[in-house]
Amino acid sequence: MIPAGLKLGYLAFVAVMVPSYLFYYGPHSFLWFSNLALLTGLLAAWLENRWLASMALVATLLPELGWIVSFVGGLAGVAPLRELVSYMFDPGIPLFMRALSLYHLPLPFVLFWMTWRLGYEPRAWRLLLLVGYGVLLLSFLLAAPGRSVNWVLGPVAGEPQPWLPPLAWLGLVMAGFTLVWWLTHRFVARVTATNRRFA
Repeated sequence: MIPAGLKLGYLAFVAVMVPSYLFYYGPHSFLWFSNLALLTGLLAAWLENRWLASMALVATLLPELGWIVSFVGGLAGVAPLRELVSYMFDPGIPLFMRALSLYHLPLPFVLFWMTWRLGYEPRAWRLLLLVGYGVLLLSFLLAAPGRSVNWVLGPVAGEPQPWLPPLAWLGLVMAGFTLVWWLTHRFVARVTATNRRFA
C-alpha cells in the first residue's frame, strides 16, 4: 500500500538525520512535535498503520504549513515571518544541519498522502491528546534558558515569556495545541470522508 521506494528513502533520510540531530542539537530536540511526527511517520509507513499516520498528520499539519510559509517568507526577506525559522538563516549553524531541516517542506504532504492512502482514523486525535500533553509536560520539565521546546517557556524559542506564571503559560500552550489539533482533525476528517483510500 505504501511504495517500497518511499519506505526505503524515508528510512535512509532518518538514518542520517537522527544521529546528526543527536550530536548537534542533543536528545531534547526530538521532543519537538515535528521531529516526533517525522519518526512516527516512518513507523506508519513501514507498519502501514493508519493510527500512527493520522496522529502524526493531526499533530503537525498546521504548524508545518506555518513553517513552510515562514521559510518562504524568510527567503523573500519578510522579516516577521523569517523570525520563526531564523535558525535556517543562521550562518553559525552548519549548512548540512540546516539542509537536514528542509524535511519540514515535504513532511505535511507526505503525511497527508500516507493518511489518505491508509485511511484516516478519526479516533486517533483523542490518543494524540494524551501523547501530546505528555510531550508538552516533558518539554516543560526539561526546559532551560536557551532550550524551550514546543514553546513551553514562551513564544520565542529559548526565551521565557514575562507575562504569566510558567504553569499558566504551559496551560495556555496546551490549550492552543488542543485547538489546533481539533481543527486539523475536523479538516482531515471532512477531506477524507468520501475516500479514505486510493483505488
